[in-house]
Amino acid sequence: MAAAARLVVATSNPGKLAEYRSMAGPSETIQLDLLPGFASLPEFEETAPTFAENAAGKALHYSRFTEDLLLAEDSGLVVPALGGAPGPLSARWAGPGASDADRVRKLLDEMNGRPSGEREARFVAVIALARRGEMVAIFSDFVAGVLTREPRGQDGFGYDPIFLFEPLGRTFAELTREEKNRYSHRGRAFRKVLAFLHPRENGLLLDAAPPE
Repeated sequence: MAAAARLVVATSNPGKLAEYRSMAGPSETIQLDLLPGFASLPEFEETAPTFAENAAGKALHYSRFTEDLLLAEDSGLVVPALGGAPGPLSARWAGPGASDADRVRKLLDEMNGRPSGEREARFVAVIALARRGEMVAIFSDFVAGVLTREPRGQDGFGYDPIFLFEPLGRTFAELTREEKNRYSHRGRAFRKVLAFLHPRENGLLLDAAPPE
């Protein structure tokens, strides 16, 4: 049996890699790894106004530093009542050095006093695949929810503690890993990635040379 082909992830966060591996499940054809030396590479500034532009730009930038197919992602929370904020600025919305708790508190302060009808929100994820500076594919998905008035749950990260997934009646921070992988924006988008790769016999695309 041929060795599993590698799909490297443009992040220095091993927790995000673990989440992707969990979503992929057992695989004999795809090996998910962090992009080696990611922290020491020239940084890509995620300053575009959309998730798609940030994900694509990141994928094209970091794919130049590896021979493997590279995955890059941009994701965040969109609140229509706030004009789409925090949106692509989700991770930086509360300023440099802010913690997840700081970002959650800022959002709750912004939503203070708003009626239930204005507390709708959605998580959005865009995943881009690139190889050696050439775009291969891009995928996106979202999940709708409602913002709670106080954090609930101990798991997850980011805005998970205040994002109520109504079909289960729990916030993302109250879901098990398996539940979150099944219903989350990232899980939905990543399953599109796997569906894109698997029809190519689980790795032929990963091993293929780029077009001339």
